[in-house]
Amino acid sequence: MKRAAGVIKSVVLLGILAAVLVGGYQNLEYNWQWYRLPPYFFSIEKGQFVKGLLLDGLVITLKISSLGLVFSILLGSFSAFARLSVSPMLRLSAWVYVETIRNTPLLIQIFILYFVISPVLDISAFWSAVIALSLFEGAYASEIIRSGIINIPAGQVEAAQSIGLSAYATYVKVIIPQMLRQTLPMLAGQSVSLIKDSALVSTISIYDLTMQGQKIVSETFLTFEIWFAVAVCYLSITATLSFLIRRVENKMKYIN
Repeated sequence: MKRAAGVIKSVVLLGILAAVLVGGYQNLEYNWQWYRLPPYFFSIEKGQFVKGLLLDGLVITLKISSLGLVFSILLGSFSAFARLSVSPMLRLSAWVYVETIRNTPLLIQIFILYFVISPVLDISAFWSAVIALSLFEGAYASEIIRSGIINIPAGQVEAAQSIGLSAYATYVKVIIPQMLRQTLPMLAGQSVSLIKDSALVSTISIYDLTMQGQKIVSETFLTFEIWFAVAVCYLSITATLSFLIRRVENKMKYIN
């Protein structure tokens, strides 16, 4: 009953919001041209599939987000283990990295990497974006992973050691599986944030989904149509990722 009431309230609120927006747009006398959208995604010319600008941008966004997600998890894991190591140098290095990245804006990090560091090291704009996103999201993933490891009861580790498991086997068979069960929802949220944050790479002239949207709007003035389409694209990516991670999370609940 409570769930049904919540759904009804959500539908009513969305209906009111839609009515307000429709009324507002009517006052603007905006000429909607949804029929012009499909070619910006794809078209069929002479029997061949031709990608549009928005689809090109979506592909770039997916590439940057996918690489950033993989590298951020790897970097976050390494940093988390470094924070928990017995080496003072590793702990200090990891702490400086996490605190520096978490306490500075992502946009500034992208600018520093692209305009200051990349000319010296000859790094392309694409890889500057990937590195910046990986560093930024990796710092947050590091704290999530570290908290998951810390929250594992000490008795679990002691039990593993008592039956003769090595440190490596203890991490692989005892610590990491339990850590994943605890931190997967938070890592999923961080992954979604990475995809949304990837829109900032348009500031360094990478023609991702956001940049392509800006280009089309400046040329056609299809302001509402294009930005609604861009928003739906981002929503589709994040919703799909959240669904897949939720499926993995549900399966892990039944793994002993």
